[in-house]
Amino acid sequence: MPRMQSEQRVVTANGTTQAVRVAGPPDGTPVLLIHGNCSSSLFWEPLLRRLPPTLRVVAPDLRGYGDSATAPVDATRGLRDFADDIAALLDDPTLFASASGSATGHGGGRPVVVGHSLGGGVAMRLLVDHPHRVGALLLAAPVSPYGFGGTRDLTGTPTTPDFAGTGAGTANADFVARLAAGDRGADAPASPRAVLRATYVADPAVLGTDEELLLDSVLSTATGDDNYPGTAVPSANWPGTAPGERGVLNALAPTWFRLADELVAVAPKPPVTWVRGDADVIVSDTSLFDLAYLGSLGVVPGWPGEESCPPQPMIGQTRAVLQRYAAAGGAYREVVLPGCGHSPHLEHPAEFVAELLALTGVPAV
Repeated sequence: MPRMQSEQRVVTANGTTQAVRVAGPPDGTPVLLIHGNCSSSLFWEPLLRRLPPTLRVVAPDLRGYGDSATAPVDATRGLRDFADDIAALLDDPTLFASASGSATGHGGGRPVVVGHSLGGGVAMRLLVDHPHRVGALLLAAPVSPYGFGGTRDLTGTPTTPDFAGTGAGTANADFVARLAAGDRGADAPASPRAVLRATYVADPAVLGTDEELLLDSVLSTATGDDNYPGTAVPSANWPGTAPGERGVLNALAPTWFRLADELVAVAPKPPVTWVRGDADVIVSDTSLFDLAYLGSLGVVPGWPGEESCPPQPMIGQTRAVLQRYAAAGGAYREVVLPGCGHSPHLEHPAEFVAELLALTGVPAV
């Protein structure tokens, strides 16, 4: 099969400069790839090599990542700043010649939108705000529709009124400092390379010769109050920090990102495929990035206990919302990959490509 080649373009859309990786013919079946946190469009490069050249693939760098502008993130809008940037790209005919054109796949000329981790939340927000622009969703290890952390049950009930223990104050300060410094070392547990190896995938061996490329992607993250991680405010509730109003981790916090009911109510309802690994340590009911779970392990001191502050049931929440989506007239499919961590497209590429092509209607080669 011919190898898909990508090129990078720079476009101005939604008032900001966006770097966009593009591959395939302009009139090909449209696919939009939205990367996750501490990442960039480079994270999709290993996947692009496996896709048929008949697809039109567009993979932007979100604001503050890759080569896009470090435009500020207004956390009070949840992930809508990112989704608005993406929506503006759909109007660019040089990127998506068929975005509202001839019938392809499940969504006519509308793209299959693939979102990884944070990008899954952006994809859900895009669908809620622009349902007629999305042909299908492929959610890869997505953030819960109730945000990240700070909720106790399948309906997203807050653990505390201010969602303490979520947002920018939960970031590892050493990791942020090493990220800002461009640290490429591997010795420190909080170095970007060590975090990439230990949490982005279940087995670091799958990174192979792409490790430096993927580390470049991680290190492209803009740091600071307006980007990653953002601002924090003190809380009277354990563990003493609550989300601020600026930056990425606050945009993911349930204070500002909670779209479960909107997702269930959206019309029309394109098909959704949810792909996740059973060894994911980031988006999990036992997430190593959830301070409530770390507190239960004794890693974060002072945890007030299971009744007051249980770990967030991230997987159960997403399943419950997608079941409601299906009951309201939609359709979803859950694919669980054994031994897979947080990056299904890197760890189980054949299965991931098959799920993507099933949504596009393009036959596997």
